[in-house]
Amino acid sequence: MNNSNCDIVNGEMERQIELQQTDSSTPKESTDPPKTFSAKQILVIISLSACNFCAMMSYAILGPFFPAEAIKKGASKTVVGAIFAIFAVCQLIATVFTGKYVLKFGVKFLLIGGLCVAAITTIAFGFLKWAPAGTTFIALCFVVRAINGFGFGTVWTSCFCLMTTLFPENVASLFAILEVFTGLGLVAGPPIGGWVYHAYGFLIPFVGAGCLVLLLIPLNIFCLPRIEATSSPNVSFIGLFTNVKFILVGFLVFVFASAMSFLDASFSLFAMRKFGLTTDYVGLIMLGLSLPYTLVSPLVGYFSDKFPAIRIWFMVIGSLASGIGFWLIGPVPIFHIPSQLWLMVLMLCLCGLFLGTTLVTTFPELIACAIEQGYEEGLSTYGMVSGVFSACWVVGMMYGPLIGGIITQHLNFEWGAAILGGHGIVGGLLLLGHVLYKRSRQTNERTPLLNS
Repeated sequence: MNNSNCDIVNGEMERQIELQQTDSSTPKESTDPPKTFSAKQILVIISLSACNFCAMMSYAILGPFFPAEAIKKGASKTVVGAIFAIFAVCQLIATVFTGKYVLKFGVKFLLIGGLCVAAITTIAFGFLKWAPAGTTFIALCFVVRAINGFGFGTVWTSCFCLMTTLFPENVASLFAILEVFTGLGLVAGPPIGGWVYHAYGFLIPFVGAGCLVLLLIPLNIFCLPRIEATSSPNVSFIGLFTNVKFILVGFLVFVFASAMSFLDASFSLFAMRKFGLTTDYVGLIMLGLSLPYTLVSPLVGYFSDKFPAIRIWFMVIGSLASGIGFWLIGPVPIFHIPSQLWLMVLMLCLCGLFLGTTLVTTFPELIACAIEQGYEEGLSTYGMVSGVFSACWVVGMMYGPLIGGIITQHLNFEWGAAILGGHGIVGGLLLLGHVLYKRSRQTNERTPLLNS
């Protein structure tokens, strides 16, 4: 009888171990090298990458010259900031809309429609040069920029949804590729916009960017396959947020979007005031943030797909390390460390490196959380998760400049960077605590079986 019980217990333990290995290991397909992609799949990757690059470049292209032009037309600095902010607000609305109605309209239709809206409004923004100064110009800027944000928000979310649906075994690697082109668009937009503006005036940068987006429409119509979707009865936003890990990972997306947008808005003024740098040198130093992020993203994405169990540790380590980096960019006054140029550049590189380590792993982990929660793998679930990810990112892009700007105005840049970096450390510690708690519970649940 005792031998029979032991055999039963050993058999049960072996089944549990097999289940754990199945959950934590990567499927065989995920270890296939990228060369296994077909020519059609490569065209899809190129098409989605081009969408992300053009979307981010069009967003950033007006940064160097529009504020000065708007002030000439009678807008205040506060109004100029609000014109930039309305883009993010409408992008947030678009992400929720796309995630909710992706099954009803189809993800390919939403992507093509978003590109059409984004291209037309980008070109239209250039013609505002001839709008009457004052209230008319300001109102038209808000309207056109709002519609533009909705269009690009739809494109962005649709790209993530398509990527997940077409490449379910390589989500992290493909997400990393899209993030590389997103970063390249943000880096390329301002210098291209500034050069074209100085050479040809206000209209041509927007016409050029809009025409580039228009060219993506036939490319995507040709490259993207038609996806037949089946509705899942249990898909809802509320259900996703009953998973604690899903909430914590979404919080990290929000935190690091806010941290990066804070640096975009406040770092240049701090560097020029503190070290007397010119705008050219500040732009070069900012590569210390974007270049490590761009280089590390594909590598992290590859290992994340091959070893899914390490994603959580990428996020924890990346959150803590980048948070410390933000504390030392200034550095925070309580450390009593003098501001030094080499330290600032080093910490920017550290932040870029670990931001890439963290953010690339968040999207596939959100999908894994949804599947653990009982959601079916399919377009409806991927669309919902893509909407949540995009919404967390956009809210962070609004939160960072707003809260960071208030802190910088009443205290200084050093405290703003420290407080936003502290958000990341808190998020990393919360995620670490949740993981350790879940593991201790699993250990305690297995202990009575061993004792029996």
